Amino acid sequence: MRRIAHLDMDAFFASVELLRYPQLKGLPVVIGGGRRAVDELLLRGADGGERERRFIPVEAFPLLRDYVGRGVITTATYAARQFGVGSAMGMMKAARLCPQAIVLPVDFAEVRKYSRLFKSAITEIAPVMQDRGVDEVYIDFTDVPGGQREGGRVLARLIQKSIFDRTGLTCSIGVAPNKLLAKMASEFDKPNGITVIYEEDLQEKIWPLGVRKINGIGPKSGAKLASLGVHTIGELAAQDVQWLVAHFGKSTGAWMHRAAWGRDDSPVVTESEPVSMSRETTFDRDLHAVRDRAELSGIFTELCEQVAGDLQRKGYVGKTIGIKLRYDDFKTATRDQTLEHHTHDAAVIRRTAGLCLKRVPLTRRLRLLGVRVGALMKEADWAAQQAQEAQGALETGRLF
Repeated sequence: MRRIAHLDMDAFFASVELLRYPQLKGLPVVIGGGRRAVDELLLRGADGGERERRFIPVEAFPLLRDYVGRGVITTATYAARQFGVGSAMGMMKAARLCPQAIVLPVDFAEVRKYSRLFKSAITEIAPVMQDRGVDEVYIDFTDVPGGQREGGRVLARLIQKSIFDRTGLTCSIGVAPNKLLAKMASEFDKPNGITVIYEEDLQEKIWPLGVRKINGIGPKSGAKLASLGVHTIGELAAQDVQWLVAHFGKSTGAWMHRAAWGRDDSPVVTESEPVSMSRETTFDRDLHAVRDRAELSGIFTELCEQVAGDLQRKGYVGKTIGIKLRYDDFKTATRDQTLEHHTHDAAVIRRTAGLCLKRVPLTRRLRLLGVRVGALMKEADWAAQQAQEAQGALETGRLF
């Protein structure tokens, strides 16, 4: 019997910080925004040297009510979530909901370190693991010794213990017949919980959930389903597949019907090539395309250079260049353009992204700007392809 697990680290970014600042456990803490002068001062003692973090008094930490600037929350402790604060929420909005929360910047180096540690703990026990980001993975329990015991609960407990022993961090795990159901199950018992789902649990445990709980149904599709009177997964399952196809198209409609019935045959993929690379930034203040042109131009160029550097460092070239804008009313616009040849050259990316920029309205102020390169392929494969094409052209020339 197929047993697939979805593992999600509990409030990962915040939990990593609490390892360094154990005095903040149980308190509302949010992680987000860039490092500020106040964060640097926090770590400095009277002699100017770095203080031992666990001895810094709680009252010395900066509070969310004093935060000034842009940025969004990466994660929040469960104590902060009780006030309605959550991931991807604007820092200023969060400050209105929970002004007494302590705010800490994201330390990506520390997060990546613990991400590697918890994933290595998993693969030593269950080697078939699909990386889904810095804090979540899918794991195939099916053929792992003990993976079928209690539907996978025994192996899930072993993995939880291994991760805690290695990192001091907790995680929540859902085990089910497929990735779709496992993803939903991992949300049932947070933090530090394990939920096991069987096919016969579909109607009782899955169908009462809202349609947005299905990974892949976003805000727009959720709103459209609601307008059609479909709010729960059970109500979605009750719809005729042709009705869904008529409203959402052949591919999406058929997928929604399968998902509502808990059907998902997608494998746990241990290695996957990236389809795109991107860089984006949220401004400290809204910028105007004309009055702040010089500042925007510098940021735009820097983003293009960063993406080009990412491509070169990881050995990829891309063919589709795109941009992303978010306006002061939070509406988002995207444009892209496909080149004749792949590239990882910063100047080419900047020039093409600039052409995309000319195709979007720039009358409103901007709060976010991003650059993306898609249709990726390995640089070595691209070079070999170019050499093969050149050889073919040479041989054709000889024939004629």
